[in-house]
Amino acid sequence: MQCLRMVKVGSVTCDDPRVDAAAVEELKREAARTAAELVEDGMRVGLGTGSTVRHLLPALAARGLRGLRCVATSEATEIQARELGLAVEPFAELDALDLAIDGADQVAPDGWLVKGGGGAHVREKIVAAAAARFVVIVDERKLVDAVAPPVPLELLRYGLAATLRALAPATVRDAPPSPDGNVIADFQGEAGDPAALAARLSATPGVVGHGLFEPALVHDVIVAAAGGVRRVAVR
Repeated sequence: MQCLRMVKVGSVTCDDPRVDAAAVEELKREAARTAAELVEDGMRVGLGTGSTVRHLLPALAARGLRGLRCVATSEATEIQARELGLAVEPFAELDALDLAIDGADQVAPDGWLVKGGGGAHVREKIVAAAAARFVVIVDERKLVDAVAPPVPLELLRYGLAATLRALAPATVRDAPPSPDGNVIADFQGEAGDPAALAARLSATPGVVGHGLFEPALVHDVIVAAAGGVRRVAVR
């Protein structure tokens, strides 16, 4: 079994372990700056979705790199990136990426992730799989002993009731559609063996995709913590 290996890479600290919201946001910004330093001139970069990625985009734009070709996993990311002067193009124009950077809702010690709080997990997984290196940015609250429900789902509208019955227990989320217009739901049952659950979810007709990301997709996790920013090497 893979284990995450901790390496401290930053210096932002907080004396009180009960970090307040403002301190967490500052740590996220430092983690985002750390991730932005991984990007080099001319790279093809996948941009994720979520609160930590919102800090990544200005950090990346501030570096003034030349020849970047970016793809975005959501409309919100694309809009912010363009406003900051980052070149964003349709993913149809690229068949591979050098680097993808995104957040996560849960990170387990064995390298499994749960993603999809923002409903863009299918696009995020496509981008992660296409990247030579996938780097995840989180704050320490996202580190868990093992992945647990809810596990985000993207479902076709056609036959939705039958799909939900096959997935039970699963509930439709009160949220906007996915970036591709599909239904966002959550699997509420036990995660148990994440590999087995991922296989079950993938095999259910009507499931476009799920938010379980296997360790083989992940290269590094950059963690914003009360004691500073550290890199978690997955492989």
